[in-house]
Amino acid sequence: MSDQKTQIVVVGGGAGGLELVRRLGSKYGREKHDIILVDRNLTHIWKPLLHEVAAGSLDANLDEVGYGGHAVRWGYRFFNGALESIDRTTRHIVTAPLLDDQGKEVIGRHRIRYDYLVLAFGGVSNDFGVPGVREHAQFLEHRGQADSFRQKLLNACLRANHEHNTGNPEARVRICIIGGGATGVELSAELYNAAKSLRYYGLEVFDESKLEVTLLEAGPRILPQIDAELAGTARHELEQLGVSVRENTQVVQVNEHSVETRAGEAIPADLIVWAAGVKGADGVTEMSDLELNRLSQFVVRPTLQTTLDDHIFALGDCASCLLPGQERPIPPRAQSAHQMASHVFDNLCRMQQGKPLKDFVYRDHGSLVSLSRFSTVGSLMGNLIGGRMAVEGRLARWAYQSLYRMHLIAIHGWWRGISLIVIGHVNQIVRPKLKLH
Repeated sequence: MSDQKTQIVVVGGGAGGLELVRRLGSKYGREKHDIILVDRNLTHIWKPLLHEVAAGSLDANLDEVGYGGHAVRWGYRFFNGALESIDRTTRHIVTAPLLDDQGKEVIGRHRIRYDYLVLAFGGVSNDFGVPGVREHAQFLEHRGQADSFRQKLLNACLRANHEHNTGNPEARVRICIIGGGATGVELSAELYNAAKSLRYYGLEVFDESKLEVTLLEAGPRILPQIDAELAGTARHELEQLGVSVRENTQVVQVNEHSVETRAGEAIPADLIVWAAGVKGADGVTEMSDLELNRLSQFVVRPTLQTTLDDHIFALGDCASCLLPGQERPIPPRAQSAHQMASHVFDNLCRMQQGKPLKDFVYRDHGSLVSLSRFSTVGSLMGNLIGGRMAVEGRLARWAYQSLYRMHLIAIHGWWRGISLIVIGHVNQIVRPKLKLH
């Protein structure tokens, strides 16, 4: 039909996908375009905040974004569902049946037409085939997992507090975090921040001294994405808090209450968190015939189009983009997703105008890692000035907070984003410091 709207479907409402639909809806509106966001969840929360949700330091209800309301504001449609398959011949995606908490079907298997498709549904933790990881470890890939970890953490703290009161002064909560990247390091520090507040929530004898956190890293040092000297600073800060940092320690087995290393050691743990590596989402190999790399990520050209289909783009953690002259693909970071979303938006506009597409250029703005309220370390500017500017202390903390402010502006626009930043400052002053329920 000649009056059929141009349909752009974005699968995944993470940092990149949500920014993209906001910009597409703002530019095109609903008159001649139908912009559709598909996501299995009803709300969005910035993934770098999940460690704070898990530790109980952040109330996600105050920081999450409801897709439905956001869609009304910015001129796109939201469909609650999970991608099951892609039919490239008819240009349709198929979503899996949507089930409620009791397993009853709410919405059946559904077909959605597209003229242009953007895959932005992120990735999952790579367990590297280590036995027991999926059965016994906790993950922090979405809010549901963060909420689950927070509840298990609180239960463990309550149990240790009770044991201490009934004659066991040595009762402890032992947490083993596997993976010394940003998530593992930030969670390690945030746990001690949360533990300091537990005495104000009825756990009269529980504090950070009753917490034992072990951070395991298979590589030669934690935080390989930042300068070695800064990584050393982060390690020192963690050890000052009480974290046992174990580098060059490879995990070969995860059990219900222990972690086994290649050296033959069994590390006891009440809670185990797996935060090592990123790969494509489960089931992605059965979704389509699009080219995947060995980590089940969609291989894309420099234009961010998939190699087999000009009408399908991929960005963020679910995409593998090796730019000309580079030895490694673009790293799975929030800044990568932000830059890729902006580039896909420009190329979608150019494609509809019949203009040649541009190749993506990744600009490394550096890396920052927050050690809760205790410290922030990292490097800024990246390759913009031909080197790195090391930052620590208050400047780094300010810069780290600025990343979230930039995210708010990207998904809400300037005026709305600025107002939410102001409201956020007020909430930090008046809201509780620990979210337990």
